[in-house]
Parts: sequence; C-alpha cells; structure tokens
Amino acid sequence: MKLHKFAAYSTAVLTAAAITTTQAATLDDVKAKGAVTCGVSQGLPGFSNPDADGNWTGLDVEFCQAMAAAVFGDASKAEFKPLSAKTRFTALTSGEIDVLPRNTTWTLSRDAQHGDFIGVNYYDGQGFMVRKDLGVASAKELAGAAVCTNTGTTTELNVADYFRSNGLEYTVVAFEKADEVVAAYDAGRCDVYTTDQSGIAAQRTKLADPAAHVILPEVISKEPLGPMVRHGDNQWADIASWSLNCMINAEEAGINSGNVDEMAASANPDIQRLLGASGDMGDLLGIPNDFCHQIVKQVGNYAESFDRNVGPDTPLGLERGLNALWKDGGILYAPPAR
Repeated sequence: MKLHKFAAYSTAVLTAAAITTTQAATLDDVKAKGAVTCGVSQGLPGFSNPDADGNWTGLDVEFCQAMAAAVFGDASKAEFKPLSAKTRFTALTSGEIDVLPRNTTWTLSRDAQHGDFIGVNYYDGQGFMVRKDLGVASAKELAGAAVCTNTGTTTELNVADYFRSNGLEYTVVAFEKADEVVAAYDAGRCDVYTTDQSGIAAQRTKLADPAAHVILPEVISKEPLGPMVRHGDNQWADIASWSLNCMINAEEAGINSGNVDEMAASANPDIQRLLGASGDMGDLLGIPNDFCHQIVKQVGNYAESFDRNVGPDTPLGLERGLNALWKDGGILYAPPAR
C-alpha cells in the first residue's frame, strides 16, 4: 500500500512538473517570434492609442515597450493588439497575446479566473461626467439618469452598487466598444458617462465640445489598474513585474533616460544592482543583467512615462496624486532589486 501511494505521488509530481514546463514557455515563445505581443485598448488617449501614423502611444504602451527592452534590449520589439473590454481576457488565456497592459482593474475574481496581475501602473477610481447645462453638482443628484458605460467592465457593478446604496433609480446604456459609449454620450443618448476617472479625462478629449462637460466630485470605487499575464508561468510574471518595478525604482533613485549611462557608474551598490553593473538580477529572471538599464534608457522611468502621456502638460492634465512615489505623498512603491 505504501509503495502504491509512493508511485501515485511520483506520478502526480511528474505530471505537475510536465504541466509547469509546458506552461512556462512564454519567454521562449516570445524570443522565437521576436516580439512581445501586448493586448491594449481600442483607443484610450494617454494609455493606449494609435496616432495618425498608426504608432501606438500611452502609459500602457510604454510598459509593453519596457518589457521588450528587458527581453530583447530593444523597446521597438513590441506588438500591439487592440481588444475590447469583453474580449481582453480570452485573448490572454488563449495565448493570442503575451501580456495584457490594458487599463484593467485588479480584482479577486479576475486574479482567480483570468491570470496574474503583476503590479499596479495606475491607481484610479470610478467617477461620473455630465454636461454642464444639466446643472448637476453631485452624483447624488442623478436620480432617474441614463448612464452610459462599457460592457465587461467593473463599472457596471460599481454603478449598480452606488445607485442602489443611495436609493437612486437609473437606466444603463451599455456598449462593448469604448468609442461607441463616448459617441452615445456625446449624441445625448444618455445623461451620464461613467468609467475610471483617468478614462473620463481621456475620453473627454474626443467629445465635440470637451469644455461643455464636467467631472463630478464623487469617486465611488478603488480601481488599481495593472498588467496581467497568464496563470502558470512564474518566470514571465517575474519579468513583467520587474519591468514595472524597474521604472518605479529608477524614479526613486533619480535615474532617468538622460542620466542612466552616467548613473550606471555610480558607487551606490543599490544603483549598481538595479542597472546591472553588478550582481545577477537579470540572470535570475532569464534575461540580460542590464535589463533595467535598457528600460530606462529607451523608455524612461515611471515619472517620465507618466508626464509624457497623462501628466499635467498633456491633454488629460492628470496630477500624480496617488500615483506619486510613497516618499512624495503617493502610494507608488516598488520592492528593492537585491
């Protein structure tokens, strides 16, 4: 009986090992095809949006480019696949994409059912936008409103919870594609547009008269937005996680795209390890030791990416707020590279 149990145990271990080996092939697959394939939005300014020439730009896009820089030493080896909120998780679990950096809220059910979140690249919260001529100053004045939103998102549940808890009647007008939601709101098919506040700021730039609309003061949820990878491949998850951590740690250390070469010669052991001048941090992940050096040189640190895409001097005009470093009053914090 003991021998039988041991044999069964051995079989189970071998099966688990085979599954792990099968699932842990993302890095090899990415190297074989020569690019990191990233699932992005269908057009959200500041986060993932194609310009007039079809080049993708945005905070989420630059995270993907950071991963390409980490793996290949070349940030241009990133490919982008636009996905709706409804299809994004299927694309990830099916292997159609390698990583999903698509303004996606980290929740328990998504973590359990669809993949592993590797960190937060934007701390957000859901809000509401209305036309100024509606004369509404608070979301608590929206009784009877028609509310436009996306299907397949956390916003639907958040809206239901908020209106029910405040005893307000409402009607949902939902569409799969974000541009359909914006078009419906702009055409007057609904009274309210709701999504993450960063998304509202981005989509307001697409309206016929952005100045005619106001964002209400209520923030009704926590929306930690972050990239996802498939379950079962710890190495790939670590590469994704440390690509983001690199950008955050670089900002904290005062390293940017303009001084990274000089900083690599620093006598500071923490900076040496972070940039690959000493230690074996990259080897531990299966990528070059200078992966963080390449990320910062080619893409920038977190502050550079934020300011370039969504910051105060962009059309979105977003302040750092919660997304400031922990030492600057925000909650952005990365573990040390050691």
